[in-house]
Amino acid sequence: MKRTDLDKNFALKLEGRMKGAGTPERFAGGAMLDRKQQRKLDQAKGLIPFAVKLDAQLVGEIRALAESRQLELNELVGEILRKGLSAGA
Repeated sequence: MKRTDLDKNFALKLEGRMKGAGTPERFAGGAMLDRKQQRKLDQAKGLIPFAVKLDAQLVGEIRALAESRQLELNELVGEILRKGLSAGA
């Protein structure tokens, strides 16, 4: 084998190891839950996924409001929906 072929193979092996390694603990910010664990926690809280498509400007306003009130986005959207539904009834 040529030297360049050996280098290419080494690079492929290294790339494969990097992809399979996962996120180092120092960047993970502590205990990261996998999707299955997060889904179980959400189900225990009575939460279900609810996907909607909104205008980008509206989403920006909601995010800014959530940040200013120091709430999670899910909490704020739930609060806004409850207020809207109770006002409409």
